[in-house]
Amino acid sequence: MRIMLDGYNLSLPEGTGVATYGRNLSKIIKSLGYQVDIIYGGKSTRSNNPLLSEIAFFDAVKVQAKGLNNQIIKSISALAAPLGCRIDYVPISGNVIFDSLRNQLPEFDNILNSINLYHRCSQSFIWLKKFAKIQPKNIDIVHWTYPLPIYASNCINVYTLHDLIPLKLPQTTLNNKNNYFKICKRIVDTADHVITVSENSRKDIIELLGANPEKVTNTYQSVSFPKKLMNKSDEVVRNELAGTFKLKYKGYFLFFGAIEPKKNLGRLIEAYMGSAITTPLVIVGGKGWSSEEELRLYNSLKSFFPKYIFSKRIIRLDYLPRPILVTMIRGAKVTLFPSLYEGFGLPILESMLLGTAVITSHTSSIQEVAGDAAYLVDPYDTQAIVQAIRELDTNDELRMQMEVKGRKQSELFSEGAYSRRINDLYCSLLANKLKYGYQYI
Repeated sequence: MRIMLDGYNLSLPEGTGVATYGRNLSKIIKSLGYQVDIIYGGKSTRSNNPLLSEIAFFDAVKVQAKGLNNQIIKSISALAAPLGCRIDYVPISGNVIFDSLRNQLPEFDNILNSINLYHRCSQSFIWLKKFAKIQPKNIDIVHWTYPLPIYASNCINVYTLHDLIPLKLPQTTLNNKNNYFKICKRIVDTADHVITVSENSRKDIIELLGANPEKVTNTYQSVSFPKKLMNKSDEVVRNELAGTFKLKYKGYFLFFGAIEPKKNLGRLIEAYMGSAITTPLVIVGGKGWSSEEELRLYNSLKSFFPKYIFSKRIIRLDYLPRPILVTMIRGAKVTLFPSLYEGFGLPILESMLLGTAVITSHTSSIQEVAGDAAYLVDPYDTQAIVQAIRELDTNDELRMQMEVKGRKQSELFSEGAYSRRINDLYCSLLANKLKYGYQYI
């Protein structure tokens, strides 16, 4: 079986939860013995010289062409997208060294590129209300890991809808809600199958989009880390934290994730300061939409307190490379993740897998992931978050019990369980294709 995945989120330099999903999925597919192709939508990689094509793909310098002619060309290509977007294979000879990108890249057998594919499909839908088309050769299933207005002809088309947060909590996202709804609705009506990552999200997809329940499968998801990161001794982690950040092992609270309204960071900072504890809070995350509003209290406090005092209370770091983030999670006393709504909640599972206690919300899919292994709170109740922070800051016995429970809970989302669910679905879809033919021709 040959599976193609989109590289839409995988190409982002700082990654997202969906990028993590794509990398893990590619690893699972490879472990099942299937071939994995990844299709990116970057700048041109076309050249008569295979080496230059390979260099162009890995070239980290993104030069954006400007000018009227370029805009006209982009507009014409977007209008032509429903007729078919050309695909180019990127030769991977090994002559170009890309070891520094290993943590960002998925598992793959082949890399493909279609120039500006994801920009073109977006503009095509905005202007024409049509999905862009690609025509890959010898591919059985194309698994789109995000609701993209694009399909592959003569293939099984599977789409992952992680959540419907833009429709459930419209005030927390920047999406054009009208377009987002229409794309998701078109997907559930026309795709061969829809995958989601929790029962809560599956319920939302059926209720809000009118999806046929038989076409929507919850596979959950898994998370994994390289063995060399998992097998680090506590002493090594302790020394890395002290040397890099001057932090004590199990001596700080941690939030990690995008700084955006649904993550509820504003209330989290309010609760942390209101708890009056001396254990520092480390915030790791790049700024997303409306981040300044979420950081309003943080910036006010930063200007109010003397710098040397405030820097001992709240430490804010931007995006961290995955190996360093793993060290940060392992060394944390507690992960704080009182999100307003999640399709799954990867930081919860990642923290539990790495042996860190979690304070999180009792909303959406979070309870499915956390089970009874996390301290659940009302994310809108600042005092409830205060109480949870104080209790786990002082009650080491409870915290260590949660660490043990968390590791056990994470086993429910093991790679083996996830692999079986994905494989069963793929095989079922392939059997149906052989019986009934393709949805998209």
